[in-house]
Amino acid sequence: MAKISANYEVVYIIDPAQGEEGIAATVAKFKTLAEQNGSDVIVEEWGNRKLAYPINFKNDGYYVLMTFNSGAEFPKELDRVLGITDGIMRSLIVCKGE
Repeated sequence: MAKISANYEVVYIIDPAQGEEGIAATVAKFKTLAEQNGSDVIVEEWGNRKLAYPINFKNDGYYVLMTFNSGAEFPKELDRVLGITDGIMRSLIVCKGE
C-alpha cells in the first residue's frame, strides 16, 4: 500500500553573498512553502560553514536543515523550486526512515 505522507529532510546551502536579509528571506520563503504543503515543519539554521569543495569559486555557504511531513508530490515541487531559486548553491531532499 502506498504511503499517504512521510517524513522528509531537506538540507540546502545558501550563497552567503546575499547578506543577512537575503538569507533570512530565503529561509522564510521555504519555511512558508513547506507549511503550506505539509505539517510539522522544523527549521534549523546551521549558519556559515566551510564547504568541502568550492562551488562556483566560493568556499563558504549558509547551511539550513528543514524537516517536515508531506505527501509524495510536494518534495518533487520543492526540489524544482530550490533548483530555480537564485542563491541556492546545493540542496538535497531525503525521505527519513520510520
